[in-house]
Amino acid sequence: MERLQALQDWAARQLGGESLDIAPASADASFRRYFRVTAKGRDYIVMDAPPAHEDCRPFIAVARLFADAGVNVPQVLAQDLDRGFLLLTDLGNTTYLSALDEAASKQDVARELYLASNDALIRIQQASRPGVLPDYDRALLTRELMLFPEWYVAKHLGVAMKDEQKAILETVFGRLLANNLAQPQVYVHRDWHSRNLMVSDPNPGILDFQDAVYGPITYDLASIYRDAYIQWDEEQQLDWVIRYWEKARAARLPVREDFGEFWRDFEWMGAQRQIKVLGIFARLYHRDGKDGYLKDMPRVMHYLRKTCERYDELKPLLFLLEALEDRQPQTGYTF
Repeated sequence: MERLQALQDWAARQLGGESLDIAPASADASFRRYFRVTAKGRDYIVMDAPPAHEDCRPFIAVARLFADAGVNVPQVLAQDLDRGFLLLTDLGNTTYLSALDEAASKQDVARELYLASNDALIRIQQASRPGVLPDYDRALLTRELMLFPEWYVAKHLGVAMKDEQKAILETVFGRLLANNLAQPQVYVHRDWHSRNLMVSDPNPGILDFQDAVYGPITYDLASIYRDAYIQWDEEQQLDWVIRYWEKARAARLPVREDFGEFWRDFEWMGAQRQIKVLGIFARLYHRDGKDGYLKDMPRVMHYLRKTCERYDELKPLLFLLEALEDRQPQTGYTF
């Protein structure tokens, strides 16, 4: 409560000294919290990022970088880095996910939202330059993958893997990394999905970009079209990914010339992300006591299994998952 009062007093000083009403706007999987305040008839967002756990500087830097690329991100109006306070413009309270949940005609709304997200993603990628954002390198990708055996397998499933099972996991991880690291490199938002894109004008409003990196071009596509929070059938995924690929080629982005190869990159990048997300969701529950992500784990596992069913190089992971969870493989698209 002391910190909340300090945040409220600081925001009031930035906005003219008036006493402000403050209400929770959102929270995420980190230590950051967001509050909405109103001053003189206008809404603002105040970020609370305790410096012992969070660093506001990447958020400020990426906000400037993405704004310069021509996309809609919050403007940083005031900052107190010592205390971890930021005052931001408000992009509203309607996420893509909530808009889709409330839509009478979900397909019509989805088409408009997702094609707008493709356009914004291409603008960000066109602005890409090496050496500006941290590299999404082998070390970082590997650390993410290792969350799976530590938190999902050992903590969530309560399974101690045998040496041969560990070897299977290491082999498949190596194959995924070889693909991921061979992909063309661009700016990567890293959490480009329905909870971080806002219905706004211009659309979309973009949040939660502070962990952006320079990495594989398919990563953000895999985030949104293999979304942990909402699922679309593969025909629809294909349609939206093809539309992105066609526009990206026209914009001279370094996508594969052959769409089948690009789709493979998309799926293999998605597998890396799904493995990571399963580990993160398990950690959020078992370490942090946050159980809200448990309901989304079956969706993420579904994506991962479908990809492993499709490619012979990844089938050892499918058989390992079957051993851990006693499920049977199904079929899906191949190229």
